[in-house]
Amino acid sequence: MKRSLISTAVTAAIATVLAGGASFAVAQQGKLTGDAVKIGVLTDMSGVYADYGGPGAVAAAKMAVADFGGTMFGRPIEVVSADHQNKPDIAKNVAQGWFDRDGVDISVENLNSAVALAVQALGKEKNKITITTGAASARLTNADCAPTTGIHYLMDTIALSNVVGKAIVKDGGDSWYFLTADYAFGHSLEKDTGDVVKAAGGKVLGAVRHPLSTGDFSSFLLQAQSSGAKVVGLANAGGDTVSSVKAAAEFGLTKKQNLAALLMLLTDVHAIGLPTAQGLYLTEAWYWDLNPETRAWADKYSKVMNGRKPNSNHASVYSSTMHYLNAIKAAGTDDTTAVMAKMKEMPINDMFAKGGKIREDGRMVHDMYLFQVKKPSESKGAWDYYNLKGTIKGDEAFQSLALSQCPGIKK
Repeated sequence: MKRSLISTAVTAAIATVLAGGASFAVAQQGKLTGDAVKIGVLTDMSGVYADYGGPGAVAAAKMAVADFGGTMFGRPIEVVSADHQNKPDIAKNVAQGWFDRDGVDISVENLNSAVALAVQALGKEKNKITITTGAASARLTNADCAPTTGIHYLMDTIALSNVVGKAIVKDGGDSWYFLTADYAFGHSLEKDTGDVVKAAGGKVLGAVRHPLSTGDFSSFLLQAQSSGAKVVGLANAGGDTVSSVKAAAEFGLTKKQNLAALLMLLTDVHAIGLPTAQGLYLTEAWYWDLNPETRAWADKYSKVMNGRKPNSNHASVYSSTMHYLNAIKAAGTDDTTAVMAKMKEMPINDMFAKGGKIREDGRMVHDMYLFQVKKPSESKGAWDYYNLKGTIKGDEAFQSLALSQCPGIKK
């Protein structure tokens, strides 16, 4: 009987230890709602913003997954992608299929402000995280915010306006006329820059709006030229910015008026060419040649993308995807509420940003940079395009939380 009691006690003790070990293993493994972590990259693969995001954005997300290790709690991390064709209804349908049917956990990039607003609203409805990098409308963290599910990561129209608008007015460019893309992003950028110009003592003489991906800028540029404004502000992006800068040079507009590229990325400068783009001031959140860390990551990207250098949007897709994966790991679950809490709690210190912070309204606050495009004689080779003119701290560049119009947040 004594042997039997001892045996029973030992068995119970072993069972307790094993149960504790199993619990520890489960805790270490974490909990996922599906058989994989699925990341959807929603972008423009073939249109006016294909260089801005497109295949380069998909490559950046896949690089983040590979660098993370390719698995989460022993299960695979997958990247899927889709071309929204710059149409909000197509984007929303794709995202809805991802969330409802395909087990996609998050939509990233969401390039184009009209697309981003539609997808962020859907994410809020479905309790799915959306991270916007490729769109700039400040509405995403103001009236149309989604503080429990939505993150705006790269830049917004307020930061773009604060940096380049103030610099140009200070330099004597105190009268403006806008050439504006006729959708949410363009309207927002025109308004925010106009407000900055007027607050700095300048004046806005008018604006003309063009359709997205227009083929002929001649009539719009003639109106800008006849305005007599010292500065023509380009409230557009991607292929539209490239086309309008080239057309302005052909028209001779740049001999009498200065162009202000309010949203221009490295890939746009590459498409325009230094002889035409030289001298332009622009605002960026990141540049591949800033420091050894940015150069090292850009070299890795170039090997994947056949020698092309990444722009700031590509870098932010990598950074935001990695931050999301690190948040799941830290939370021990892919539950939306838990992951969002970790993403806002954890600072962002990587090759994209140092001391980056996601606020209550979903705005990721980080430093911004003022660059001027180099003269051809200053460039040391392909993709060596920028001279750094200033660094603007995130709290100065972005709208303060106290001014946010996002409903229901703690200020």
